[in-house]
Amino acid sequence: MPDRLVYSTDGGRINTCPRCGLPNAKCRCDQPPAGQQPTRKSDGIVRIMRDKKHRGGKTVTVISGVATSQNEMAALAQQLKKLCGSGGTVKDGVIEIQGDHCDKIQARLTELGYKVKRAGG
Repeated sequence: MPDRLVYSTDGGRINTCPRCGLPNAKCRCDQPPAGQQPTRKSDGIVRIMRDKKHRGGKTVTVISGVATSQNEMAALAQQLKKLCGSGGTVKDGVIEIQGDHCDKIQARLTELGYKVKRAGG
C-alpha cells in the first residue's frame, strides 16, 4: 500500500492555480478571452419546463437551450410574453415566463423552427 499524506499543517491552503501558478483570484485558465462571454454547450434542443422553486409558490415556465445571442433571446422572450399575455425575464441564458404556458410556448417555438422537448413534470 503506497504511503499517502492525509493531513499536514505545513502546506496550508493552496491558493495558486496548478496550471499557470498564478493566485486563484488572477487565474484565467478556464475563462474565455476578454470581451467574450462563456459559451454554453447546447445539443440544439430547446427544453420547456414548469417550475415553482424559490418563487414563493408562483409558477413560471422556464425555457432553456435557446442558442442565440443575448439580443435575439430578449426579442424571443418579448414575443413569448406577448403571446402569453404575461410578464417574464431573461436570466443567465434562460427565459422565464410567468405562469404555466408550456403548451402555447411549445407550439410557437415549433412554428419558429426550434426542436422542442418538455422537461420536468
